[in-house]
Amino acid sequence: MRREMTYEEKYRMMIETPVNKLIPRLAVPTIISMLITSIYNMADTFFVSQLSTAASGAVGVNFSLMAMIQAIGFTLGMGSGNYMSRMLGEKKREKAQRACSTAVYTAVFFGALLAFFGVSNIDKLVRLLGATETIAPYAKDYGRYILLAAPYMTVSFVFNNHLRSQGNAMLSMVGITAGGVLNVILDPLLIFQFDMGISGAAVATIFSQFVSFVILLVLVIRSGNVLKPNPKFFTMKWWVYKEILSAGMPTLGRQGLASLASVLLNVAASGFGDAAVAAMSIVTRIMMFINSALIGFGQGFQPVCGFNFGAKNYDRVLEAYYFCRKVAFVFLLAMAVIMFAVSTPIMRLFRREDAEVIAIGAMALKMQCVILPTQAFSIIGNMLTQSIGYSFRATLTAIGKQGLFFIPAILILPEIFGLSGLQLAQPAADLLTFILTQIVVVMVAKELKEMSQGKEREQTGE
Repeated sequence: MRREMTYEEKYRMMIETPVNKLIPRLAVPTIISMLITSIYNMADTFFVSQLSTAASGAVGVNFSLMAMIQAIGFTLGMGSGNYMSRMLGEKKREKAQRACSTAVYTAVFFGALLAFFGVSNIDKLVRLLGATETIAPYAKDYGRYILLAAPYMTVSFVFNNHLRSQGNAMLSMVGITAGGVLNVILDPLLIFQFDMGISGAAVATIFSQFVSFVILLVLVIRSGNVLKPNPKFFTMKWWVYKEILSAGMPTLGRQGLASLASVLLNVAASGFGDAAVAAMSIVTRIMMFINSALIGFGQGFQPVCGFNFGAKNYDRVLEAYYFCRKVAFVFLLAMAVIMFAVSTPIMRLFRREDAEVIAIGAMALKMQCVILPTQAFSIIGNMLTQSIGYSFRATLTAIGKQGLFFIPAILILPEIFGLSGLQLAQPAADLLTFILTQIVVVMVAKELKEMSQGKEREQTGE
């Protein structure tokens, strides 16, 4: 059996292994995890879309609800995880332990709070999320189950981020992959074989998420070199939440606004009928699948970035950033060309019986593919600022894509250009986010170079 690395061995790995070897090693398990998660999200959309256009739209409506749950889990998980990476880089293990425990127990509390208020107000909630009269019954059937699972789903997201932030992406992959594969198997079984309809898709999702949670919990408890949530380290002291939120605010901005943006997209699309809601929901899932590979790759970069910034290896932080940006650009360029070419056949896979869904979705997908390669700069740039604790700038770049630019775009462009404006809103927001992120990252790179030069002068005694 392979021996687990000690903390000291892991520290040396993070600051000494060449970045072009270390980042792919850390990223591959995370990419697989992200792709599996995205696949079972797409599986829900695919199988439910076979029921009806209204049912397909309901999955899009509940995507906003899933985004709320993810916002809680990822904010606490990535916020504490990035702080833990920096503290482990500085060899301040107790501070990392406090952040770990506080994040986990806080996630349970907020997940339970969302479940209680969501189930109590499910009728109002689905209408608020953009459901039409015909979509609402399906959305309620799906949403009730998802809300009941919120407490353990939020904790799963925290565990997932904690494992990755400590260089244990392989363990994270095991839990996520098991749940994802199970979901894909259960979806057609419960929806069609047991005739549960859209409720079957929801049951498949929450059961699979519970399996992932249990596996992640066991891995965290049994792994010798992973910090564990311990009640005695839980604290409500302001400094802990300040550190978690400082690193987590970009994620809260990104995930929280993603939820709001999804709601506004559903509301705007509902003005053009169920076909538009269903089409934009399918396109969103397809683009998420592509971006999930990029985000997974970037999450292999983040612990390297955090560790080395904590260890004051500023040149290595920049080296890792430029390496990741180059790889990400080549990947997205290839995906953009492929997806542009097959946009109509892909939409036909989901709703073969509805020509309107296919036409609306294919055009929206083509528009987004044109801008897709720029997201290499936007996403990796945001991860750089977040991982080194530059909270304000990381938050600013994080909220651009789904908030600062998308929300005005989705409110204004459909009013001016009709359906074309609906399809154009996301590409317009992505382009403006790219410009903003580049401005920010150029400034950050300059500061890191100056810090590196200052460190060299200290070492040489100049």
